[in-house]
Amino acid sequence: MGFDLDSLSEATSGAIGALVSTTVLYPLDTCKTKYQAELRAPHQQKYRNISDVLREAISTRQVLSLYQGLGTKNLQSFISQFFYFYGYSFFKRLYLEKSGNKTIGTKANLIIAAAAGACTVIVIQPLDIASSRMQTSEFGKSKGLWKSLSEGTWGEAFDGIGISLLLTSNPSIQYTVFDQLKQRLLKGKPSQKTGTESSPEALSAFSAFMLGAVSKCVATCLTYPAIRCKVMIQAAESDEDGGNQEAEQKTQKTVSGALYAIWKREGLLGFFKGLNAQILKTVLSSALLLMIKEKITKTTWVLMLALKRYLFVTRPRLKST
Repeated sequence: MGFDLDSLSEATSGAIGALVSTTVLYPLDTCKTKYQAELRAPHQQKYRNISDVLREAISTRQVLSLYQGLGTKNLQSFISQFFYFYGYSFFKRLYLEKSGNKTIGTKANLIIAAAAGACTVIVIQPLDIASSRMQTSEFGKSKGLWKSLSEGTWGEAFDGIGISLLLTSNPSIQYTVFDQLKQRLLKGKPSQKTGTESSPEALSAFSAFMLGAVSKCVATCLTYPAIRCKVMIQAAESDEDGGNQEAEQKTQKTVSGALYAIWKREGLLGFFKGLNAQILKTVLSSALLLMIKEKITKTTWVLMLALKRYLFVTRPRLKST
């Protein structure tokens, strides 16, 4: 039962951390996503940087629209991080038990993280599509979750699934770098014990924040061209260019179409458009998530342990008396 206890505590603390970080940084995420989704020649661009998106929201009195799709994004983040951290912890502990090793190497860590990420992507892809369309809609014109999903076919709800699976390498790289750095920092530190079971080792808030920032920065830089393509594929269709652009927009809903469109209109540098905004948002988000997760993991573990003892020790005794 200790196996499931650790996996559940990791999943729960990770999901709570994702919920908080998503909510705190959502306006920045909306500005970043709308900026990335725009595809025009340099002299025709509506947004020169993410601050232009913010200025538009203020000038049109649509500041609250920076939060359009927040509920869907929070639902996606919570489910995504719960599944990811549960799967990652599950596969990691299973590997250690089967191999007999005390630590996990970089190569095995990458494979385990990718497997957990792939399972998560398949589960949350429709929510990812819906939240992206809500964020990239014109301010004040965002549709609800059900309407966003019901307007298209089930196939369209999984647009970009291939590139999303490819991007499982992003959290794989991130959490592998984080885990390896964490192991180096905690090496030689004794774990605390509660009864007969050892509680998980935790970093300080500052250490977790810094390691989270470094690990996500590395992962983002390595995978950014794929991230830009994914945003374009999942973005809501724009009405500003008129009906003559409809066919071109449809071709951009494939990986090859998105790659060609970026190359044609923006050149090589277009594949890295918005990289600084992506790093700012994702580094802050991941660092905040991992900091919160590290600080509440012990509390979550103790609560899970208390629940376990009640369900499997105390409750059976009460029933027998």
